[in-house]
Amino acid sequence: MLMRAPTLAVNLLDPHSLLAALGALGVFLALFAETGLLIGFFLPGDSLLFTAGLLCATSATATVHLSLPTVLLAAVAGALTGAQTGYLLGRSGGHALLARTNRPRVREATERARTVLDRYGAGKAIVLARFIPLVRTVLNPLAGILRVPARVFTLWQVVGGLVWSLGIPLAGYALGSRVPNIDQYLLPIIAVIVIASLVPAALELRRAQRVPR
Repeated sequence: MLMRAPTLAVNLLDPHSLLAALGALGVFLALFAETGLLIGFFLPGDSLLFTAGLLCATSATATVHLSLPTVLLAAVAGALTGAQTGYLLGRSGGHALLARTNRPRVREATERARTVLDRYGAGKAIVLARFIPLVRTVLNPLAGILRVPARVFTLWQVVGGLVWSLGIPLAGYALGSRVPNIDQYLLPIIAVIVIASLVPAALELRRAQRVPR
């Protein structure tokens, strides 16, 4: 009788599932794909970072427990290398890349990213985009397409990337450290984070609709 090796199903849309399967490596891979590759637009960056911070505050005997320094290192590495990769892809062949993308959400995010760039300028837009789902995926290659100077892009993507990739998991860790058995409340907390992460995008879309064409 043949024994089959157990398989571990990973739900890429579920931060807890992703972290339980891959740990800090999942943080790096998800952030790299979300900020550097258009195919990663659907990944849960904000909720993944916050959940990773929460799981760093669980006890060592919990079902999932992560190391805070390892998570922070993985988050910074994924966020910074991902954004720089997206920018370089945009400079090398971004027009063709975006032209082949037929997903309505990506096209809508591209228009929002253009609006943010036009309204706030490159530096502020690159930082703000880190906190707007979908826009943070598209803005990096778009900056490359529009030939934003490499020094300007690198400076501001590092600033925004550090604030985003360190601030959100540290906020999750701070909350987890104050609430006993925080892992029991993961589902409602993740739901709140997902909703909160959509607020900046909704506000930006509403402002864009108010601007006369």
